[in-house]
Amino acid sequence: MTGRSPGGRLRVGLGAAVREFVREPINLALLVALPPLVVTGYESMLSAFPRLPYMSSDPEALGATAGTLFVAAFLPGVIGLFQVISAQRADERLSLAGFPTPTLFASRLAAVCLAAVVTAALSLAVLATSTEVESIALGFLTLAFVGVLYGLVGMLVGTVLPRELEGSLALIFVVDIDEALASGVMATDAAVTKLFPLHYPHEVFQAAVDGRVPDVADVLAAGTYGLVVLAAAFLVYTTLAGTGGGAQ
Repeated sequence: MTGRSPGGRLRVGLGAAVREFVREPINLALLVALPPLVVTGYESMLSAFPRLPYMSSDPEALGATAGTLFVAAFLPGVIGLFQVISAQRADERLSLAGFPTPTLFASRLAAVCLAAVVTAALSLAVLATSTEVESIALGFLTLAFVGVLYGLVGMLVGTVLPRELEGSLALIFVVDIDEALASGVMATDAAVTKLFPLHYPHEVFQAAVDGRVPDVADVLAAGTYGLVVLAAAFLVYTTLAGTGGGAQ
């Protein structure tokens, strides 16, 4: 095992992560069923709201966009969380067998990226049935980015709080508050809203829906936020995941 190339180790780690995910039927059911349920649920729920002066568009449209971003963030976030929690002992064994800690992290992240791409495609397809998305490419890239971003957040939560119930509740709470603040449903100018992961990606995604060129500052801020979360997730994983980082 120690003679395997870095690319071979990454493929082995990714294959193990994917097999672990598809082995549970509930995971596949959530991946397929949650996007239409959440997007249409948000849209239907907010359609009963009146359009208030501070809202940028009709509440129904805001609900569809909010639901799309929520599911694009939540599903990969949960997958990232369970990737870390359920695979902790397996990662320890792989580390002892010669897998470097960065490769183990990369294999878990690769599985999260795969989930983010699939979730982005499904959620965008559901949104397109009721809302015209002017820039499909930008919308898809933004949703995939959101998935990877929250996948990293899930990995962080799973490493720091390695309990499935508590970790899931913490993640749901963060995504809920984040999307409520970013969506424009609530009127707030608080600077703290810019510290949440979805603030800048939401602005870019709304530009994709409207057919506008996104603000360069929003794109750069979102990218910088993603790099910071990536670095934090990697450092916390290698320090606290129990793999020890010794198999270098």
